[in-house]
Amino acid sequence: MLGFIKNLISNNREAQSEMGNKYNSETQLQIATCALFLEIANADDDFSIEEKVFIEKTMKKEFNLDDELVAELLLHATQQTDESVSLYEFTDVINKQFGKDEKLIILKNLWRLVFADGKLDMYEESFMRTISKNLHLEHSDMIATKLEVKEERLSSN
Repeated sequence: MLGFIKNLISNNREAQSEMGNKYNSETQLQIATCALFLEIANADDDFSIEEKVFIEKTMKKEFNLDDELVAELLLHATQQTDESVSLYEFTDVINKQFGKDEKLIILKNLWRLVFADGKLDMYEESFMRTISKNLHLEHSDMIATKLEVKEERLSSN
């Protein structure tokens, strides 16, 4: 799954022609976020319906992606593949293309996903630490975005 997403983000010529060469930097950020969503949703080995609904809603509404692309991304998330692409390889692509502001957007959306099912699993939190480090973000950035999202959840209830 990450190989598919990595090819889209890294402007792989084959992936570009296959996908119609239509992804600008903003869309690449959205796809990168979705790819990490899918990884974090599976971090606790429980891809809940709440998490799936959150991903679908976020990709469709907030990021304005169409149903077809969202379905394709989710399909790749649920299929087990033999191809192994490490998280570091993927975050390295993000680091090369995006600045701190975009990385913080990704991090905030990941926290929203983590809390979508109403619970924080230790594996999810550990994965968030790893992602933050791999994105070269400070620990304080991870904590600040976590607290901001927790506050959002309290305000919306």
